[in-house]
Amino acid sequence: MSNRNPLTILAVDDDALVLMSTCAILEELGHKVLEAVSGKDALRTLLEVGDVDLVITDQAMPGMSGVEMAQAMREQRPNLPIVVATGYSDLPPGSPNYPMIAKPFGEKELARVILEVLGAHNKA
Repeated sequence: MSNRNPLTILAVDDDALVLMSTCAILEELGHKVLEAVSGKDALRTLLEVGDVDLVITDQAMPGMSGVEMAQAMREQRPNLPIVVATGYSDLPPGSPNYPMIAKPFGEKELARVILEVLGAHNKA
């Protein structure tokens, strides 16, 4: 299931096994993947690389949650599509409305959420 329009996707997760699995799925889908193990690492990567089409981040990370990281990224890149992956059904009260994917997820779910997010993003 390869993608005709490969994206550069920044995957963020403090769990090495989950990050490795997410990256493997994204690469299987045909995307170029950048990895970050924390919110700070992801913000640094975004500044250094700049050319990122989409971010997929874990919500529950030490130091900086996925939503906190997403808000910091949106200050620099207001239109950057961001997906929050979580094992919980809801984000904390008062969180901005980010697209979510439930953990654990597989290739089909991830491909679907990427298409939905980019479709909604392109309409905005």
